[in-house]
Order: sequence, then structure tokens, then C-alpha cells
Amino acid sequence: MDYLKDLNDPQREGVLSTEGPSMIIAGAGSGKTRVLTFRIAHLLKEKGVDPFNILSLTFTNKAAAEMRQRIEKVVGTEARNLWMGTFHSVFARILRAEAEKLGFPSNFTIYDTDDSKSLLKNIVKEKGMDAQVYKPNVCLNRISGAKNRLISWQQYIHNAQYMEEDLTAGKPRMGEIYKAYVERCFRSGAMDFDDLLFHTAVLFRDHTDVLHKYQHRFKYVLVDEFQDTNLVQYLITKKLSAVHRNIAVVGDDAQSIYAFRGADIQNILNFEKDFPDLKLIKLEQNYRSTQNIVNSANAVIAHNQAQLKKEVWTENIEGDKVELIKATSDNEEAKIVASTIFEQKHHKKLSNSDFAILYRTNSQSRSMEEALRRMNIKYRIYGGLSFYQRKEIKDLIAYLRFTVNQRDEQAFRRIINLPKRGIGAASVDKIVVAAYEAGLEIWDVLENAQQYLGGRAATPVSEFATLIKRFRIEAAKKDAFEAATTIAKGSGLLRELYEDKTIEGLNRYENVQELLNAIKEYVDNEETKDKSLGSFLQEIALLTDADNDKDADTDVVQMMTIHAAKGLEFRMVFVVGLEEDLFPSQMMLNSRADLEEERRLFYVAITRAQHKLYLSYALTRYRFGRLKNCEPSRFLEELDPRCLQVNRHQSSREPAGLGRSWGDSSQNESFGGSTHFAKNLVGNLRTQQPKAAGTAKAYIPPADFKPSDTSGLAEGMKVEHPKFGFGRVVAMDESGANRKAKVEFETVGEKTLLLSFAKLRIHQD
Repeated sequence: MDYLKDLNDPQREGVLSTEGPSMIIAGAGSGKTRVLTFRIAHLLKEKGVDPFNILSLTFTNKAAAEMRQRIEKVVGTEARNLWMGTFHSVFARILRAEAEKLGFPSNFTIYDTDDSKSLLKNIVKEKGMDAQVYKPNVCLNRISGAKNRLISWQQYIHNAQYMEEDLTAGKPRMGEIYKAYVERCFRSGAMDFDDLLFHTAVLFRDHTDVLHKYQHRFKYVLVDEFQDTNLVQYLITKKLSAVHRNIAVVGDDAQSIYAFRGADIQNILNFEKDFPDLKLIKLEQNYRSTQNIVNSANAVIAHNQAQLKKEVWTENIEGDKVELIKATSDNEEAKIVASTIFEQKHHKKLSNSDFAILYRTNSQSRSMEEALRRMNIKYRIYGGLSFYQRKEIKDLIAYLRFTVNQRDEQAFRRIINLPKRGIGAASVDKIVVAAYEAGLEIWDVLENAQQYLGGRAATPVSEFATLIKRFRIEAAKKDAFEAATTIAKGSGLLRELYEDKTIEGLNRYENVQELLNAIKEYVDNEETKDKSLGSFLQEIALLTDADNDKDADTDVVQMMTIHAAKGLEFRMVFVVGLEEDLFPSQMMLNSRADLEEERRLFYVAITRAQHKLYLSYALTRYRFGRLKNCEPSRFLEELDPRCLQVNRHQSSREPAGLGRSWGDSSQNESFGGSTHFAKNLVGNLRTQQPKAAGTAKAYIPPADFKPSDTSGLAEGMKVEHPKFGFGRVVAMDESGANRKAKVEFETVGEKTLLLSFAKLRIHQD
């Protein structure tokens, strides 16, 4: 048994304790995959168990494939006969064999999300329901939630609580949709992904002969990432292992971060109640990270009440302290991160792939991407699209492009029926053909739709042309941010995204808001000479050209959400945006359970780092088109101060007194013995908000704020600005086409403002 010689004592126990129920609590970086692999290899090689009698359940096909390959290296090709795979793939295999007992054909279709949404859209249309109320995303999420709690449509429509919830949400016919959806799937011989779990549970409940067959077949059941199981997955697993009771679950309650997908942390917390005779094994030695990183993670997770106690430790070197970066703005935060990567690469001879940038939401990638591009650092968005390649971003940018240039055929094709206005693909083709045949621009055809199209399509096409004309007039009068905001609202894109309250819909809405934030930053930048929409689009086009690189280079900085980073590890990790309402998310502050899940997410982020961890936050961040003052995350207060080093960086535009320059080695402050440091640091920062780069200190205008006519503005007058607050005009510049005023503000000092954009309210002394 050579495979045992390199294992530590708890790992060896996890491999050899094969009989009876066992729970292996595996801390981050503790080698749980090795234990699972060798446990199965031991069953096959030393105990002579038939591979057909072993069921091993994982959460990703990649994890299953890698584990099978490792086992095959130890035991040979017999490993290929294991029942190993994801819950969905294994249960689909069972359902294929037993489908007729449920009335399904053995070759039933598996619907993906798009199939399900399309079917739901048809059902809503056929029943004459309001498609804006019963959106496919909303309906599918509600149905999925019910199935994951094993609630059938019959139970759903007879449950007073569900009916009341739907009535309150303004969707009283949701039960009717659920019923129709199930019936249509059945009639089509189809199951969606939730059905693969739901119908397996029904199969075992209603057909005891089938249950007994699989209970006796699977003499050993192993479940990886057990903390991520939902109710249905756990109930099926428990039933399958009820005869032989040789069930081994492996997981880490501290890394349970998928409640929004239905995962139930109570499965792992209460596992011992279902199996009181279980063997509890704790893998607590971390092989991945330095002592400072491990100790930081331990300090944070210790604040959770709902947990299985363990003490993760490591024999690795102490390593660098965790570095805390304070920035005045999200743009500066991105610049510091990019500069740090650039410097570390060259000083330590590292590759791009040694670095990862982790964030709470996808919308945060935008400023990071731009900063990396400017320093020619290659990167890749992991598990998602580049910010400017996301559909909702491309949709709005297409509207902006077509507003500026009505000859842009690709932009036209993208937006002509977005949101839907009854212009089909045939009409679009007809417009393009008419333009080509008459030697005209597409816009000429749009303006004369009755002449070139006729029929029902002419009216919505004419209305679309009128809409674009209005946008064009607005863009000529307003700066890029005001024009883009008008277009986002006037087109209906923003409203459509806002009304979609699903997780995906909220993310898309946030992404569009982040694009508007980028435009707002562009306009507010004092170095921007031309603040027009056309100028901004040119800047974006130059930035996004880098996305067209088809090189399959793997030497890239990885950028991803923390959820996507689970299971991965990197030499150097930046966790950015550690601010209240962002991380922890404002949506996760309604209960202790939600907050503890956010803390577990932070724990996962910390434990991705092997050698160096950077944590950063910004004191100001653009949110929904407004500059918002931010408070450092409460999680920063929970760090072990002995493991922490604070860096204060000063950008070229940062007000004096906030910190020292980026290159000054004396800026590093190590607080080895200050037990109160972390709380004092965050407390001080919360009460000493600096001026943002070139902006006022959180000035909020009164509700009745209304700009004055500035045609009579003169030197010496007192004025109020919606962002900079109160000030006094110290000079006027009447030369040139545009009048300017130099104003000395109480909080940010002197500013020169273009009066056509300034929005000043004049006050009488």
C-alpha cells in the first residue's frame, strides 16, 4: 500500500475507515481529493470490492474525471467501472433504466435552461397571461425552488403559504404555470435538470423494488463537497446507503457558499443526528498556504456561530503578512492592483498566471480590466464573459453606437427588435435589402418605412426611427453620461432588466449600471476634454480591441467571482471591493444565516492564496451613476492584526495628507502586537472619510435642489453644486464659445466649471 506512505495520520484514517458511516471534515488545502481517491483505491485494491458496487458523487464532471484518472493510476482500468459522476449524471443514468415506471420513455430529452424558458414563455402566451409579470426567469426559479424542496405541483397549488406568497408577489397564477409546465414536459417526454433529482426521489419513494435494487447494489457511497448538497440530494443519498450504511461524506462547512442554488448547510451540520454512530475525521493540516494566510482565515471564520469546530494549521513558512490596500476610489484600487502585479512580476520573476483577482460581483471586473489593459497585462475572465462582451453591455453599447452613427448596420441589427417591438427577422432582412437595392443607407429606409416596407412592420419601424432621432438630439445637447442614461431608460433596456428580480436579472441590471458608472467617471474626469458620447465610444472601442485576441495563451491573470474560485488555488490573490454593502452584500444582511454565508465566502477567498494575499477596498465607488462614500467591510475588523500589514497608497490626484506615495517603502506599517489594531483601523477610516479624487466629501444635495439660470452669474456669488457642495465664484471666463466659472468650494477647493454642464444653484448672501 505505497499510496499510504505520504499521508498524515488523519488522512490515513480517512482512507482506511471504510466501514460504517463517516464524515470527513476537510479544511481548505488539506488534501481531501487525495483522501477520496485513495479511499476508493483502497476499497478496490485491498478489500476486493467490485467497482460496480461503489457510488461516488461529485459536483462537477471535471472533478469526477480527475478523480477517476488518479484511481486508475493506482488500480488500473477497473476504475472505469465505478459509478462515479455528478448527482445529475448518475441519477440520469438510473432514470434511463427505470424511466418507464414513471411513464417516461427511456430516451427522454433533458431540457437545458433555454429550453425551459422557451416552454414557459409559450405557456404564458397561450394562457393569455401578462408576459411582463410572468417572465420565464422568474417562473423557472420559482418552479426550481419548489422541486428542490420536493414540492410537486399538486402540493404547491394546495399549499396556502405558497398561494399567499404568489398573491403578494403579484403572480397568483404561478401554480397554474407550474402544473402546465410539468404536464408539457411529461407530454414531450422531457425532464429538466431539477427533474433529474426530483424524479429520482419520486422513483425511490413510489417503487420500493427499485430502491431495494440500488440499495443492495451500492455497498459503498461517497459524497464529495457535501456542504453543497440540497435537500433532495441528501435524502436520496441517505436512502441509497440505508442498507449497508457505508456512507462517507467529505466537505467543509466553512466553505458552504451556494445557498442561492438551494444548498443547505444543515445537511453537514446535522449529519451526526442521522448517523449518531459515525466516525468523525478532521483534516486540519493545510498544505496550500502560508501561516499568515491560514491564521487570517481562521480568525475570520471563528466569528460564525453555525459551524463544526476545527483548527486548521500548517507547517508551511510564516510567509508575507496579508497586505491591506486602501484606495480613494474604485479606479485607484484597480490601478494599484495592476501596478502591484506589474511590479511583483518583474521583481520576483513571476508569470501572469501566478495572479488571481477575486471579486464579489461580476460588475466589479470593469475597472480592473481597464487598469490591466493600460499596463499591457494579459488577463482572462474565468467562468464568465469579459465585461464589455456581456450581452446586456453589448446591447446598450449598440444603442449608443447607432445613436451616434446611423450607418452602423451591426448595431442596427442588434437593437431593432430589442426590447421586442414586433419587428421580425424577415422585416430586418427586407430593410437591408431595400437599402442595398436603392443605393441608400439603412437609415433612409427607416425614415421612409411606409414607402419601402408597407404592411404591419412599417409602423414599429417608423416608431423606432423616431426614437433614435430623439436620442440623437439628446446626445447632441448632453454629455456622454446624460445621453447614455437617457438612452438606457428611453430604449426600455433598463426597465426590462430592473423588472427581472432573479439573480441573473439583478446581475445584468448591475452590469448596465456599472457601464453607466464608467461613463460617469469618464465625464467627471478633469482630464477628459471631449465629454461627448462619440468620444466615449471611441475610447471604449480602443479598450475593447484587446478582447479580440484569439491567442490561447494560458499565461494570463485570472479574474473571477469568489463563487467561481472555489476549489482553485493561486500563488498570489487579490480580493477587491471589501466594502460594506458590497462585501458583505447588501442583499445578505437580513439574517445571521445570510451574514454567515457571506463570511464563509470571504473565508473561501482568503484560502485560495498560496503565498501572498492582498485585500483592498475603496473609500468611494460609483454605484448607479452616483459617487458613493464607502465604509470598509466589517470582515476587515475580524482579521488577526498580527498577520496584517497596511499599505496606504497615494495617487497623483489624491488630496494631501491621505497617505504616502506608492513607491515609498516606508509606507508599509506592520502591526505585529496591536491586538486592537484591526477594529481601530476600520473604525478610524469610517469616521475619517477623505475627499474622493477630485470630488467632495459625500455632499448630498437637498431634495428640492434645482439648478439656477447661470446667465447672470458673476464673480463673488455664492453657489451650490450637487456634488461639490457650497462655494463662491472667484473668477469668470467669458472668452470663447463656452462660459466658465472658477469656484472655490468649501470641501474640495478650487474647480473650473463649464457652465453649460455645471448645474449650479445660486444663493443670495
